[in-house]
Amino acid sequence: MDFKGLDLNLLVAFDALMEERNVTRAAIKAAVSQPAMSAALSRLRTHFADPLFIRSASGLQPTVRAKEIGQHVSRALSELSNLLANGEAFFPQHSSLSFTLGMPEYALMVLLPSIMKAVNLQAPGVTIHVRTFIDRDESVAMLDSGKIDLVIGIAPTQTESRIFSRPLFSDEFVTLVRRDSEAVRNGMTLETYLAMRHVLVSPEGHHFGLVDERLKELGLSRELRLTLPTMFAVTEIVKHTDFVATVLKRSVLLNYLDEDILMLQPPLSLPEIQFHLFWHRRSNESHAQQWLRKLICAQCNELS
Repeated sequence: MDFKGLDLNLLVAFDALMEERNVTRAAIKAAVSQPAMSAALSRLRTHFADPLFIRSASGLQPTVRAKEIGQHVSRALSELSNLLANGEAFFPQHSSLSFTLGMPEYALMVLLPSIMKAVNLQAPGVTIHVRTFIDRDESVAMLDSGKIDLVIGIAPTQTESRIFSRPLFSDEFVTLVRRDSEAVRNGMTLETYLAMRHVLVSPEGHHFGLVDERLKELGLSRELRLTLPTMFAVTEIVKHTDFVATVLKRSVLLNYLDEDILMLQPPLSLPEIQFHLFWHRRSNESHAQQWLRKLICAQCNELS
């Protein structure tokens, strides 16, 4: 198929280059040889009178013109793919497709078991792969590259029109203390809270969390004595020390509740954390992904 001198296969090559940012990987994705992909890039540059991709230490970086073109190409190829599929419905009970989900540790703990229970019942032949990420903005790049199909997590710092989303559920913070601690005997006041030694769970490896931001607004600070990348061992540490940890409630209720640990309301106002489902515009009309998105939303409704 020819569009004003531009072969449709060149658009497929362009889309692969936008996603992979590497000629070799793009060739694999487009099922062509590396020389063929290099030739396609040369023809694209000639047609659009623009270099399109600039080599850098981190791979091929798209020019401004390439980014402009990319939005339209991705959408057009997605719509064409759906059209060529003859509008066939997706039947999960007979499917052997695989999906890749991007999920931080919290979502793995809180949501993945119920998702897999529903997948097992509705689509026993479907395979789910899970990839974790630390930086929430990293999830956008993973969706762009096609490395993942869906993301469950906190909203990225910047809104991108090509990334679709819908809210799933929210969670509140609780403070974990040992049952025989002073905070239980005398009440968890802000003064008592600040006098305690604290644990911070920060997947990003930060030494300053949401609690610290709120305290800073009040002109206060707490004594951090331990930072962790995951929730693993938090309750055991609280149980065997005089440390205190302020974490999301469901991560405790579903996995780590211990009779020697109490959950208390934090003695300062903290916002609830909203989790969303994210997907790329190119997969918005996919019947298979529509089914999976609906399944995930249903599990979140039950969780709420």
